[in-house]
Amino acid sequence: VQLQASGGGLVQAGDSLTLSCAASEGTIVPYVMGWFRQAPGKERDFVATISRGGTVKDVADFVKGRATISRENAKNTVHLRMNRLRPEDTAVYYCAATQGVTGQTMTSANRYNVWGRGTQVTVSS
Repeated sequence: VQLQASGGGLVQAGDSLTLSCAASEGTIVPYVMGWFRQAPGKERDFVATISRGGTVKDVADFVKGRATISRENAKNTVHLRMNRLRPEDTAVYYCAATQGVTGQTMTSANRYNVWGRGTQVTVSS
């Protein structure tokens, strides 16, 4: 499967944004999906993950209460909705996939073996 993230852009602090990850060359059904972000000069950080069926989710503490991950398996798409954006949310956001079992989520980037091109999110103060 190949992944392509989209939906980034330049927004103001306090705004909301929905990022989408579209899959091609296969189905996302067998995959645990995740979102990560990387700011300039920093390591890639976990943001959110969702199980194959979408029933189990996990988000990083720094976006808890502000971010929601969802998936539409029939549309081969995963979304990350982020509210109340902050300047420190500025980063390139990546979606990733790895095969997993029912109910499983993964927060470590090292566990993912399929990565899409990122989408830039810039939050101005």
